[in-house]
Amino acid sequence: MQNELMLRLGVFLILFFILACLESVFPKRNRVQPRKGRWITNWTLVILDTLCLRVVAIVIPFVATLAAFDAVANNWGLMNFLLLPTWLEVLVSILFFDFAIWAQHFFTHKIPVLWKLHRVHHADRDMDVSTAIRFHPFEIALSMGLKILLIYILGPAVLAVVLFEVILNGSSMFNHANLAIPKSAEKYLRWFFVTPDMHRIHHSSLREEHDTNYGFALSFWDRIFKTYKSDPFGGHTKMQVGLEWQDDAPARIWWTLLLPFRK
Repeated sequence: MQNELMLRLGVFLILFFILACLESVFPKRNRVQPRKGRWITNWTLVILDTLCLRVVAIVIPFVATLAAFDAVANNWGLMNFLLLPTWLEVLVSILFFDFAIWAQHFFTHKIPVLWKLHRVHHADRDMDVSTAIRFHPFEIALSMGLKILLIYILGPAVLAVVLFEVILNGSSMFNHANLAIPKSAEKYLRWFFVTPDMHRIHHSSLREEHDTNYGFALSFWDRIFKTYKSDPFGGHTKMQVGLEWQDDAPARIWWTLLLPFRK
């Protein structure tokens, strides 16, 4: 368990550093707000989210990987009855969880009380690698509760859960990065994976745009369910990121934490 935590943390920090460097050298858009204030707020949120999950771990005995260990040990979940080869079980599990994340993301935009929490993520006026960690602690707790439930229903191999967590964190940082990818490569990449250009449309201040492109890792769910949008109305360099009514307040931590409770 300790090795799994160190692996995830190591991959997260390395990818964050690499993408932060790349988006500084090859930026897609000019910044609206200074990086310092936004990053302090966004990193404070991820620290609070981590502390929140520690509380969840006390209330709910098993989180993510521990839940997978418990499901396997007790033969709970669909995978413990199908007896698939390990490689196929891992592949099916990753596809299952990626779709679950897509569906969860879709419903956070459609259910008002969930949108109040999720708009903390969308309030960021600039979109860069730090936006990937900008979530309200209450949303993180609800997301973890759903993930635990799905793990017990599916009963995936522990390896599948660990790999999915690494993939989810890595893809989230990648598709939020303010990174200019050559269009000739990007158009092929997005057939399979969510790219920064594809996900940036989801962070548009226009409702008809931020209600598209819900995927985090794999891009084909949006194509299947017809929520895919290829380009923003005003182009990537001129589109407004964030919420229509905001000012510089999203860079402040207390404003951000209280946002779900505002009208």
